Amino acid sequence: MPNLAYTTLDVFTSVRFEGNPLAVITGAEALDTAEMQKIAAEFGYSEITFVLPPKDPANTAHVRIFTPTMEVPFAGHPNVGTAYFIGQQSEIFGKPVGDKLRFEEAAGIVEVDLRRSNGKVTAATIRAPKPLQVGAAIPEADIARCIAIQPDEIATARHHPLFVSVGLEFAVAEIANLEALAAAVPNPALFREAAGNRGENNHDFSLFLYVRSSENPWHLRARMFAPLDNVPEDPATGSASAALSAYLVSRTPGNDSQQRITIEQGVEMGRRSIIEVDVTKAGGTITDVRISGSCVFVMHGEILA
Repeated sequence: MPNLAYTTLDVFTSVRFEGNPLAVITGAEALDTAEMQKIAAEFGYSEITFVLPPKDPANTAHVRIFTPTMEVPFAGHPNVGTAYFIGQQSEIFGKPVGDKLRFEEAAGIVEVDLRRSNGKVTAATIRAPKPLQVGAAIPEADIARCIAIQPDEIATARHHPLFVSVGLEFAVAEIANLEALAAAVPNPALFREAAGNRGENNHDFSLFLYVRSSENPWHLRARMFAPLDNVPEDPATGSASAALSAYLVSRTPGNDSQQRITIEQGVEMGRRSIIEVDVTKAGGTITDVRISGSCVFVMHGEILA
């Protein structure tokens, strides 16, 4: 293995040491999947990315995303952070870097728009690669046991807990208030039991919790737990935010709407993150989901051969 350059960023924030950390690794064309997975486990971040030459020269890069335990087809903060990283370069793989990027990923093509101020990239917007998919409902008691709260602290007036995805699946549940949200503590054994209860060959169960106020219904507070993936808590989860936002907008009255949702996450961890999601509904169907965020660089170094 050659020496590999890496850069870390904090994503969904403009304040260093807040947001969600990400490592972006370049020059890894010679690595196989097992070697990439070992590097991801070594970093211990919720995700890291490997930026590889595109298979189709019409695209910007082939991006592979790894958690500490597995490769995933799509994720929000890795794409936003990788786009921000690439946006600082004058060229990549022999091509100039413009304001629109296209990433090849397991979930499909991820389209990116870079936001600039005085010529410098300040934020990135990505489009979810898959349409909204709504899965099975989950008993409130199962959610409550996984996070050590009472079943009546799960709000069900708007919807029951269920699975949603726009490229990566999450269980989502509305929590009654901020106090219950803050009190949630994940139990890995019960997460494992919940994953096994799905009746599938599925060993993952990632849970996205949120609180929504009647005064400001499109500004949500959230937490995300994925202990089976060695991520006890994630400070910012763009893919879950996108899936939840798409689902909530799909349930609003009317066939056509454009809605921005702001999701504040990571507060309980001391890593406050701000995720902006723009959802378009046309003809009663969610047609576009865009995830936006700022980033800040933190470290740069080498992984030794």
